Amino acid sequence: MSTTAAPEAVKVPAEVEKSVAKFVAAHGGSGTAVLQYIGEQGVRITLVGEDGVLGDRVVADLATAKAIVERVDGLTETEEWDRELVSKVTPAKGHWAKMAGWVARSTKFPKARNADAFPGA
Repeated sequence: MSTTAAPEAVKVPAEVEKSVAKFVAAHGGSGTAVLQYIGEQGVRITLVGEDGVLGDRVVADLATAKAIVERVDGLTETEEWDRELVSKVTPAKGHWAKMAGWVARSTKFPKARNADAFPGA
């Protein structure tokens, strides 16, 4: 009788796996995933397509993120942003505006919240 328990299968959200596979297919058929722990929210899977376009998804934990990388054909994992990967990144047109949110749509940049603390700055 063995006392070693079999590892539990990781439940991968189907919509996340499908969207990652679709991203990889749309951006050259291969890509790199950088897995980044973001606290209580979970793990961010930052995707870099073969063509350099960025994408991302957030999952509950590292085991789920690794399972997605294993399941999606053409996707490889890296532990860090190295020079080669960073130089490959080419954000899609409008990506900066999407990431900036409401600031990108404003006509006048808002006054800094701490402007009174630093007069003349």
